[in-house]
Amino acid sequence: MSKGLIIAIVFGIIVMFGGFWACSKRNGFVSLREDAKAQWQQVESQYQRRMDLIPNIVATVKGEANFEKSTLEGVVAARASATQVKVNLDDMNSESIAKYKAAQGDISNALGRLLMVTENYPNLKANQAFADLRVELEGCENRIATERMKYNNLSRDYNKSLQLFPGSLLAGGFNQMPYFEAETGAEKAPKVSFE
Repeated sequence: MSKGLIIAIVFGIIVMFGGFWACSKRNGFVSLREDAKAQWQQVESQYQRRMDLIPNIVATVKGEANFEKSTLEGVVAARASATQVKVNLDDMNSESIAKYKAAQGDISNALGRLLMVTENYPNLKANQAFADLRVELEGCENRIATERMKYNNLSRDYNKSLQLFPGSLLAGGFNQMPYFEAETGAEKAPKVSFE
């Protein structure tokens, strides 16, 4: 074999392995992105679970108490508003997640007011159906927090893979996934007042 042929074969093998590596890296980006998108669906699933509980909570409260009408209307209105906000998985960006988060924050605030005001109604607090729904809602909020954390972890892994060398050389056409961030003021404890 001639020296030129050996060099061509070695060069061909290097190019072939480089091509396999590049394909593997690009496929890795797709896999990580799809994992993050699937996890976002889990976040939405837990929010939907909470939305499904709200009518039951409102019906239980209405049935048990001469309750503050504005508080119930606030919960129902926040739920209705939040059902209108959707995130397109193929065009996820910080703005669409912020809108989704704001709508869900309105529900959280309305439910917080509902749960605080119920403290003034001993019959409602003693109602087993309401107690069960309250426990279910608290569990739902914990699941939401867990799914958001998982989404952020997968988004972080995906975003890191796009930015780390040498993968960053092949990341053209892939956009970073936005993180689900805490709402402004979340670091401050809520003020509870029954006046």
